[in-house]
Amino acid sequence: MSRMTPFTSPLLLGFDAMEKTLERIAKGNDGYPPYNIERLRPNGETGAPERLRITLAVAGFSEDELDVTTEENQLVIRGRQVDSGERDYLYRGIAARQFQRTFVLADGMRVSGAELKNGLLSVELVRPEPVRMVKKINISVSD
Repeated sequence: MSRMTPFTSPLLLGFDAMEKTLERIAKGNDGYPPYNIERLRPNGETGAPERLRITLAVAGFSEDELDVTTEENQLVIRGRQVDSGERDYLYRGIAARQFQRTFVLADGMRVSGAELKNGLLSVELVRPEPVRMVKKINISVSD
C-alpha cells in the first residue's frame, strides 16, 4: 500500500522538494526549546506591514551561544552551550544542551531582526504582500 501525501495530486507539479523538506522537519522536532508564533497586524500609523514573530524560550543561552540563519527557504535557529569543566557540581539538574529548530519560510518571507531578552529569543519575519502575476503564454503552431 503506497502512502498518500497532499503533494501526490497530479495537479501539483514541482512540489517534491517541499514535501522532502516537510518530512525532514517533522522527524527533527523533539519539542525543545518550546516556542510561540504570533501574527503582528499591520500598523496603519507607521506603515509597518503584517509580520510574524517566533519566540523561543532559551533560558541560560547567551547571545554568543545562539545562531539564527536563513538557508534557502528555511529559518534555522541553533543553540550550543559549552560545558565548562571549571565548575564542581554537587547536583546538576540543568544540563548544557544543544538544539536546532527549523521553520520553512514561504517565498518572499524575510527575517527583519532578532532580539534576546529575559531568556526569550524573538525573531521577526516580514510577510510580503502577495503579487498577482498573470503571464500570457504564446502557442506556436507547426505546419
